[in-house]
Amino acid sequence: MRKTFALAIALSMGTGATAALAQAPAPAAAPVPAAFTLPALPYAFDALEPAIDAQTMTIHHGKHHQAYVDTLNKAVAADPSLKGQSLEQLIAKAGTLPPVVRNNAGGHWNHSFFWQSMAAPANTGAPSAELAAAITASFGSMDAFKAAFKAAGTGRFGSGWVWLIINAEGKLAITSTPNQDNPLMDVAETKGMPILGNDMWEHAYYLKYQNRRADYLDGWWQVVNWQTVSKRFAAATAKHK
Repeated sequence: MRKTFALAIALSMGTGATAALAQAPAPAAAPVPAAFTLPALPYAFDALEPAIDAQTMTIHHGKHHQAYVDTLNKAVAADPSLKGQSLEQLIAKAGTLPPVVRNNAGGHWNHSFFWQSMAAPANTGAPSAELAAAITASFGSMDAFKAAFKAAGTGRFGSGWVWLIINAEGKLAITSTPNQDNPLMDVAETKGMPILGNDMWEHAYYLKYQNRRADYLDGWWQVVNWQTVSKRFAAATAKHK
């Protein structure tokens, strides 16, 4: 309507104005906002050094995580049945979804959770008294817990994740998942609410640690954000009271 009206004005002004208007590009369509977006890191790319180097963080966040977000948006846009569904809704029924949605929804959720699970070494805090007591009760000691977590991480064949969860009984448990699956998915072998997770994909550590996954797991404790983990623990266990 607006262009038709403008054309009528141009016609009244002569052929030169008409030709100029005909050659003018049409107004660009307003961009459609993406359903899912890459969350900003809560710290600088070099904040986790020396445990995780800045180059790894830059590539991991800006390339790998961004790719999960972009691919997920394309897959959801191509399937009208998924329109308007939240990331949590997709995760919960991952087993019923096409692999492209399952894998990239998992990648987006897992990495968003992962970034929040870490902090600069000076800002990690310590486990709350309640969480520390639960770790001791479940695993015997903090050192024993870390050893069990490391065993689960190094024992994950290929790519995947290792998790500390609150299981269906309201207790702490360690589990691992393949690829970009997580314990919230309907396909998880051990289901539960994650309160801590570490990425076992090589892109998370290879630039610094090469094939030394065990060393990466050992160094990672320097940057675990125990304040956030403690809050997750309190929220998850409150649901079982």
